[in-house]
Amino acid sequence: MKVLVIDAFSAAHLEELKKLGLEVDYRPQLKAEELAQTIGGASIVVARSTKVTGEAIEKADALQLIVRAGAGVNTIDLKAASARAIYVANTPGKNAIAVAELTLGLILAIDRRIPDAVADLRAGKWNKKDYGQADGLFGRTIGIVGLGAIGREVAKRARGFGMKVVGWSRSLDDAKAETLGLRRMASVAELCAQSDVVTVHCAFSADTKELISADAIGRMKKGATFINTSRAELVDLRALDRAIAEKDLRVGLDVFEKEPAGGAGAFEDPIVKHARVIGTHHIGASTEQAQNAVADETVRIIRTFLEGGALSSVVNIAKGSKAACQVVVRHYDRVGVLAEVLGAIRRHDINVEEMENTIFDGAKAASAKIRLSARPSAELVAELSRSEAIIHVEVV
Repeated sequence: MKVLVIDAFSAAHLEELKKLGLEVDYRPQLKAEELAQTIGGASIVVARSTKVTGEAIEKADALQLIVRAGAGVNTIDLKAASARAIYVANTPGKNAIAVAELTLGLILAIDRRIPDAVADLRAGKWNKKDYGQADGLFGRTIGIVGLGAIGREVAKRARGFGMKVVGWSRSLDDAKAETLGLRRMASVAELCAQSDVVTVHCAFSADTKELISADAIGRMKKGATFINTSRAELVDLRALDRAIAEKDLRVGLDVFEKEPAGGAGAFEDPIVKHARVIGTHHIGASTEQAQNAVADETVRIIRTFLEGGALSSVVNIAKGSKAACQVVVRHYDRVGVLAEVLGAIRRHDINVEEMENTIFDGAKAASAKIRLSARPSAELVAELSRSEAIIHVEVV
């Protein structure tokens, strides 16, 4: 079985993949548009930044699993993968500490104007009077939008600086907020109105596009700080651009609307021209610790897949089954028994939505749970029950 790794991956972890008996094809410089000509024959693809497009997936007859070595999966065509029964798994939370560290770094850099101070020092300018003026973080309120693994790590570190923490997420209730040591806000707009610092830590999807809306940005305090180390698409960028001038917002960004496709290249974004904006190069997850943790989890996912175990981090499994009922067939563990059962179900024009077959000690008998699109007729149950290989049939 072949695994195609299309982004940077450590030599040690490539060796771990080889120890699993895999043929490893390592192509960290591969461009997204070249993937369709390369992916053929691969059963597993490991990707980080490189896009796995629907066109490439269509060319991959052997492909069974795509692992996104990171949290977000917006670089993978989930619809195309699902249409071809290809698992897509990710590694959520493994880079949370790294992103949280950068988030706090940007907040401190903005408050103390560190980038400007460094630039002046390098230009031979000494301006202690100007740079000696800062608000300080102690006692300030930080609002965290999204309280997954990254948001929770940000909250821990913000409390370490003596900040008051408020938060919002769709799944957050008062009890969970109390457990996390923060105060729940009823909406993103309310959070923005209450916070001195707003930081966003949500996955990007159709539901979260411009979650930080013009209305929410308009409610931010004059001179407040806004941080985004998640995805540019989460923010109404036109409204943010206006608010920098109109509300004197101070902004720290690690993500941008149009980023170079590779690790280096020309970059143009008007937002970074603002004197009140600082930025980094989409490096939130880029620490040695984080990359090792993500690679460890990637290898674990692939090992579990090869061993036939359940993949807990698969993101494209249907949330609910279309099954109308379940048939439990207890049967002797013999060749062709399940084929006989499935053949009878097919003759009655009923679709199998899900199926699980459990073998018991001694390998003499098994129990098949078969979830069907329609309730089987009495005739089908009787037909199944007549087989000498069937112990019992029950419709649930």
